[in-house]
Amino acid sequence: MSVDNSSNGNWIDLPISERRLLMGLGDLLAVNLAVLGALRVWAAVGDLPFSVHFILSQLQWFIILSLLWLLLAAANDFYNLRMSARWLQSQARLISIQLQLLLIYLLIFFLSPRDALPRLFILYYAVGSYILIALWRLGRPFLARWEVLRQRVLVIGTGWAAQTIIEAIQTHAPDDYEVIGVIDEIGSAEPGGVVIDAPVIGHRADLVRIAHELHANEIVLATSGEVDGVLFQGIMDCYEAGIPVIPMPILYEQFTRMVPVEYVRGHWNVILPLEGHHHFDPYPLLKRLVDIAISLVGLTLLGVLLPLIALLLALDTRGPIFYRQERVGRAGRTFNLIKLRTMIPDAEKLSGPIWAVQDDPRVTVIGRWLRRTRLDEVPQLFNVLRGDMSVIGPRPERPHFVNYLQKQIPFYRTRLAVRPGVTGWAQVNYGYGSTDTDQLIKLKYDLYYIRHCSALLDLLILFRTVGRIIRLEGQ
Repeated sequence: MSVDNSSNGNWIDLPISERRLLMGLGDLLAVNLAVLGALRVWAAVGDLPFSVHFILSQLQWFIILSLLWLLLAAANDFYNLRMSARWLQSQARLISIQLQLLLIYLLIFFLSPRDALPRLFILYYAVGSYILIALWRLGRPFLARWEVLRQRVLVIGTGWAAQTIIEAIQTHAPDDYEVIGVIDEIGSAEPGGVVIDAPVIGHRADLVRIAHELHANEIVLATSGEVDGVLFQGIMDCYEAGIPVIPMPILYEQFTRMVPVEYVRGHWNVILPLEGHHHFDPYPLLKRLVDIAISLVGLTLLGVLLPLIALLLALDTRGPIFYRQERVGRAGRTFNLIKLRTMIPDAEKLSGPIWAVQDDPRVTVIGRWLRRTRLDEVPQLFNVLRGDMSVIGPRPERPHFVNYLQKQIPFYRTRLAVRPGVTGWAQVNYGYGSTDTDQLIKLKYDLYYIRHCSALLDLLILFRTVGRIIRLEGQ
């Protein structure tokens, strides 16, 4: 956190992580106020005394609905800065979250014993929480002087890295970050030039003076080569003056949740995990236990639905129920992936291996439904039980495409450092990958997962996957 001493007044400035935290705290306050309001209406309708004792007797609703809100908000990417800056888009997402909440409650209500849950309480809560959160999201820019307190950013560099981070700021956080200028790191660009829409305002030797004159809150290091002595001294002076200096890959990850693999040249460390392996790290064991538990539950449900699915597939097109295909797993080992068949038989007989695309004509009518609901992926849980895959991880690719992409995309093989997954970070953030550019973008997401993999990130991916299934957005 830093202080902005510009002409806008002395206001506490919030970096990107703290802005997300502030949004989350405001939402949680709105949720709990909505619970309190719903209890008040419930008491009035039921002719019950609205007292401290009554509120304490229903304390579980504050906890349950707060946790459920956080899970649904995470699953629906409700704290994406680009989306939250667009009020109408955020309202559409908020309505979707409330409908999912009602659906979950209705399922639990009808499966619970009679009178175990209140009937209309959740409706009172849904209406109240929608109104309060909508008002908070509408009013927070003015309450926190959000528009005034955009981070004032200086970018060091005029090459590809600088252009990429400026585009990322303009795309993902235009209401939170403002690029006030570009500093030439080698003295080759004349002041008065432009990088994207940002003016080149000086050279590395003038860094500290420019940062103070323009009241910069943050400096982004986006150099194309090594940092020389003059630039290093300027960076240290800014750091000692309390101005944060952040490498371009770190800020790019915060905005996009991707790793800028093109920036690896000379900065190979951006593709490695943040921490090395630990002998007593419980995460791998926990991940494996969760994989086994989810696989057993999922395969049991598949066994119940399989007769109906087999009948529908047989009525749609002739061919086998299951489909096996060779894929590349961890450390380059190959295995046979199992899926429900969704395409016509011998779909690649004439074309050879080609990527699947949106609205693929080879997909059958029932296959399209299976893909939307992700039911075609459930048999892969056999591969998870065998240890070929995990529930969460980069999607396994075919050997033909792995060999091709390793030649086209730097460090593509890095995604083979972990077990592939039934779903993953790239799948919940991006659609089909049918071109080299698509594969590069998906690799950026996969590398972000490899660098940041944790139980919390796995849980977030799992909930976003469920959210996509509910919205029938399966691929």
